[in-house]
Amino acid sequence: MATIPITTRGAEKLKAELHRLKTVDRPSVINAIAEARAQGDLSENAEYDAAKDRQGFIEGRIQEIEGKLSAAQVIDPTSIDAGGKVVFGATVELEEESSGEAVKYQIVGEDEADLKLGLINISSPIARALIGKEEGDTAEVQAPGGIKRYEIVAVSYL
Repeated sequence: MATIPITTRGAEKLKAELHRLKTVDRPSVINAIAEARAQGDLSENAEYDAAKDRQGFIEGRIQEIEGKLSAAQVIDPTSIDAGGKVVFGATVELEEESSGEAVKYQIVGEDEADLKLGLINISSPIARALIGKEEGDTAEVQAPGGIKRYEIVAVSYL
């Protein structure tokens, strides 16, 4: 299986979710199933069906997270020394050439991406256009509205 790049913050977030699923959600759904069983006829018991569905979801999510963590290559952005190049984990300040709009993104793994927080997926078009570039370079990104050009103002490893 190929390794999946993830920042230390992303790995900690997945570990916290896994811990919550195993220690809180799994026991509560087991109790809900037991209570539904105690009500008698399971063939027409909506609470039982809902609890079993929830249990299936929880167990599937546990397996998914464990698989991701086992294949994860945890990268600490603060320990990166890429000589000013844009790499996984880098925080990049950009300025759109046409509008002068300034934006700041950190390139992260698939599970951590959240555009509202400025976290972009390594496989997104903008991240792919930025990888390997340096401060002062221009990146062209194919956007739905056409090609956008961004000047790289600063690269940092936070």
